[in-house]
Amino acid sequence: MTQVIVGENENIESALRRFRRQVSKAGIFADMKRLRHFETPIEKRKRKALARRRKKRTR
Repeated sequence: MTQVIVGENENIESALRRFRRQVSKAGIFADMKRLRHFETPIEKRKRKALARRRKKRTR
């Protein structure tokens, strides 16, 4: 669970910006989009293979 504590003199815009950054870093939106629709086994294999290739390339 991502949470942001707003400082006493901090405006809401900067706190919201920090929250959005933490959510994107945690990958919450990507998981929501992925789980929104049913994924066939073939699509799942393709996605995992692509992730393996990306991970291997960055090493």
